[in-house]
Amino acid sequence: MAAIEGIGRTTSTRPGYRTTAPTEAGFALPPEPSAAGTTASTAAVPMASLASMLTLQELGGETAEDRDARRHGHDLLALLGELQRSLLAGSDDAATLTHLADLAAAVPHATDRRLAAMISAITVRVRVELARRQL
Repeated sequence: MAAIEGIGRTTSTRPGYRTTAPTEAGFALPPEPSAAGTTASTAAVPMASLASMLTLQELGGETAEDRDARRHGHDLLALLGELQRSLLAGSDDAATLTHLADLAAAVPHATDRRLAAMISAITVRVRVELARRQL
């Protein structure tokens, strides 16, 4: 029976194989924290990543319109999920349908075109569900 003696390549030679110098494999523990702990880790961060982070901060966050549109889209998706669960349970939730109709009638405009496309797709799905139920 063979025993495991360590991690890494073995140094034994097999017929038909070249012999190579053993490489050090395995894992190493991180170095002990030094007295200047945060200075050493900050120096290791490349300057390019810091520049890109600063650029993102300068661009600002999403606009208020985008936040409203994103929240509205999440609300629509939550109600579609609730509608699906009620249909699977065998009940017809009229309150969810009327709430969906109200939300589909007042969709906020998103300034981000990708977000606007996603909100539009969600709204189409809601309108299809409402049309299936003649609302």
